[in-house]
Amino acid sequence: MIKVAMIGCGKLGLPTAELMAKHYDVVGYDLVADPQSKITMKVSIAEAMLERDIIFVAVPTAHEPEYGGEKPIAELPARDFNYAVVKDVLTTISLYATDSQLIVLISTVLPGTIRQQLRPLLTKGRFIYNPYVAAMGSIKQDMTNPECLIIGTENGDMSEDAATIVDFYLPICGNQCPINIGTWDEAEAIKVFYNTYISAKISLVNMIQDVAERNGNINVDVVTDALISATQRITSAKYLTAGLGDAGPCHPRDNIALRHLSERLDLGYDLFQAIMVSRESQAENLAKRLVGIANERQLPVVIHGKTYKPHIPYTHGSYSLLVGHFVAAAGVTVFYVDPLTDDALAETIPAVYLMAHNAAVSYAGTDLSSKPEEFYCPIPAGSVILDPWRSILAHPGCEVIHYGNTRGRH
Repeated sequence: MIKVAMIGCGKLGLPTAELMAKHYDVVGYDLVADPQSKITMKVSIAEAMLERDIIFVAVPTAHEPEYGGEKPIAELPARDFNYAVVKDVLTTISLYATDSQLIVLISTVLPGTIRQQLRPLLTKGRFIYNPYVAAMGSIKQDMTNPECLIIGTENGDMSEDAATIVDFYLPICGNQCPINIGTWDEAEAIKVFYNTYISAKISLVNMIQDVAERNGNINVDVVTDALISATQRITSAKYLTAGLGDAGPCHPRDNIALRHLSERLDLGYDLFQAIMVSRESQAENLAKRLVGIANERQLPVVIHGKTYKPHIPYTHGSYSLLVGHFVAAAGVTVFYVDPLTDDALAETIPAVYLMAHNAAVSYAGTDLSSKPEEFYCPIPAGSVILDPWRSILAHPGCEVIHYGNTRGRH
């Protein structure tokens, strides 16, 4: 049986290692070991590497906290990812590696980073770059049914090591997964442009939502449903429902890093800056709508959902926090309710409720007045519910506003 070590057992590494452990002998190492880990954790990188065939590296390449996306970041200086941790780990791995061991880096980096900065740190062992296109909260599902498998080799060839990795994933992913093999630089580009493409797609559909709000007599879903049906040139329906903006620990920061790349390469333009500005302007537009209602009705604002998406306990890059930042900056009191962050109201209060999280995913088109359990808190009569997903048809004693649907308005 293949013996595997996962160096970095955090949000990405641990669920990946646990999935691998269903098919292989897997151990892990992390500075802060999760006591709930389902794999054997070692006390050092050296111990984790001992007699392992493949060593996966899934350590963070984080930006500084202010670049998370919970507050405006488009005007901050463009910055590359912080590679300090991955450099330290690869340097340590090089001390203990043997030439028979295959070292596989998963961490997100900009094009050119491996060739220029990271691969030279490894004086022993073989090397593959293998970034994942998987979302936080659904790592295991995405790994068992991936959109694509990305493998980077020095020359972009299907080397023996690349074939080893393809074979390694077969029992995990099956044989239906598209395999994309390129140079290290191409694999780096696939990963970051995959993320920024999603950012651009979300910004586009939320721009249509802004147009609907300003123009009137437009239901954004009628427009985006038409785009979804245009399968010859618009490829899929994913991320083509207007709502909240792009969020999470990857996409906003990837755009900031790609801004840095466009400067370094002197492209002469910065599409990534435009994506970030649109993301933040759309959040500010949504906040202005909340503030207008709150001031008119003399109500506070409650944002239903603080994490960056439902069922995930992370607030990194949270669009809810970004909208809340603009609401608070306008002088309106803002509260959050989210059981995953222990945010709750001291008492049930009438308010303007922004449904950042709601049952849209599970109950689209359903009158949620019959499903009060789907809300994080009671919403009393006299409240206004602003629903950017346009899924809540009614709620007792409340006015429900579908943000982005202005048919009959203006």
